[in-house]
Amino acid sequence: MFYDAIRNDHGFAIDPVKALIAPRPIAWISTRSGAGVNNLAPYSFFNAFSDKPYYVAFGSGGRKDTLVNAEETGCFAVNLVSHGLRDAMNASSARAGSDVDEFALAGLKPAACRMIEAPRVAESPATLECRHHLTVPLPGDDGVPRDFLVIGRVVGVHIDDRYLSEGRVNTGAMELVARLGYAEYATVRETWRMRRPD
Repeated sequence: MFYDAIRNDHGFAIDPVKALIAPRPIAWISTRSGAGVNNLAPYSFFNAFSDKPYYVAFGSGGRKDTLVNAEETGCFAVNLVSHGLRDAMNASSARAGSDVDEFALAGLKPAACRMIEAPRVAESPATLECRHHLTVPLPGDDGVPRDFLVIGRVVGVHIDDRYLSEGRVNTGAMELVARLGYAEYATVRETWRMRRPD
């Protein structure tokens, strides 16, 4: 099949694009508001976009608390979601007011970051501490931005020592959760290597 993505005339009850751009890593982003309230929310429009230095970016549908806090305080932390944390991650996605601490809502422990003034998920297998670099408005067909690309520079990295072996991160052992389409997720348990031809 083919359909015009501008007219979005696919004919399905649910837009299929998110099921095609998959699996997507989940950025479980933690921030602290200027008033000192911890915030935690998952974002599946996320990835890394450069190294030396590392920049990561996530997409925010609207000006949510995460985006507002990152701009206001200049920082955010990206926590990885392991299979064992899937229910807590889902709980933290609940629509809640800016005065609600999603760490408490999800039964998680906030831990201090070292280089930024934001909490991190103590139970997460790894966390990237980020300084807010830039927010890019993404305009709709009417020219009005409703979505935003939030870019951060990675300034600190936490890795749980249980997942380090012989100088490498054992990503498969972390059992990271990825987002697929609709209400579907995947857990990374199988990994394999393939060298690029030189």
